[in-house]
Amino acid sequence: MAKKILIVEDEFPVAENLKALLSVQGHKILEAGDGEAAVKIARKELPDLILLDILLPKMGGFDVCRILKSEAPTKHIKIIMITGLGKMGDVETAFQHGATDYLIKPVDPERLYKKIEKAFAPPA
Repeated sequence: MAKKILIVEDEFPVAENLKALLSVQGHKILEAGDGEAAVKIARKELPDLILLDILLPKMGGFDVCRILKSEAPTKHIKIIMITGLGKMGDVETAFQHGATDYLIKPVDPERLYKKIEKAFAPPA
């Protein structure tokens, strides 16, 4: 079940790793290196899922999430926040802004695949 996934990550090696992990599963990958670009691409491309870093240039991930979740055309997009920040407050903030799920770096491939599967699973 290939999806259109937007990877929003300013660290090139991390972005490339995510791209490789998802491309091998047949997903169509879009990329943004900062928050402003992420919002523009999401509005234009309407991806199925966004893997969103929290610490980004130009606009932080929490703001990107809040903006996209507040607009009708983009509010259905699943957003998994990805960050090196593992503090509980960050997890709560991510969910308050509308995030679907949360992953902590370094990203474990199996956890990533499970989180994506869970994001698209029909509600129980």
